[in-house]
Amino acid sequence: MPTAPPPETNEARLVDIARAHVRKFGHARTTVVGVAADAGMTHANVYRYFPSKAALLDEVVASGLRPLEARLRDAADGADPAHDKLERMLIAIHRDYRAKLDDDPAVFDLLIEALAKNRPSARKHRARVQSEIQRVLEEGVASGAFSMTDRRRAMSLIFDAAHRFIHPVALRLDRDAPAGAIATRFEAVLAMMLRALRTGRL
Repeated sequence: MPTAPPPETNEARLVDIARAHVRKFGHARTTVVGVAADAGMTHANVYRYFPSKAALLDEVVASGLRPLEARLRDAADGADPAHDKLERMLIAIHRDYRAKLDDDPAVFDLLIEALAKNRPSARKHRARVQSEIQRVLEEGVASGAFSMTDRRRAMSLIFDAAHRFIHPVALRLDRDAPAGAIATRFEAVLAMMLRALRTGRL
């Protein structure tokens, strides 16, 4: 017999309700009292799980980023050559953020707010993304796939070259640009970046 899914925790339920409120009202007008009312509990009870509205909204951001972080880990763990992994990971980041911008703009604005205020969700996500990319870079250097052996310089190259296409703020500035045109330009930048990593020449 199929196994029933585990029951939803109160924390997950509160996060789902808070996400719905952000979509409906925006993050500034989302309140703990409103989330508590929809959850059928007092706002004091919400504070048993999240000490503040900021902490609750931070978890809305973090939970939305976990699937992308998992995809990046899986890509880094894969058997493909380092340059293929790196390209796939950067494209995954671009597509994930762009999809959020297009399909879930209120939650995307919450991510921008977390970045602006250096919230834990944004700091931890940035650290995880950098860690997975660095793993692939180290693998590429160790295998000889990348000739650029100065790790710091190589990491700077990756993030400087890709910034416009993988940073949420930069993507929001390009909100009105056709997604296909942006993707085509990103592919050209990726090709130049990977060529520099492979040859060691900028």
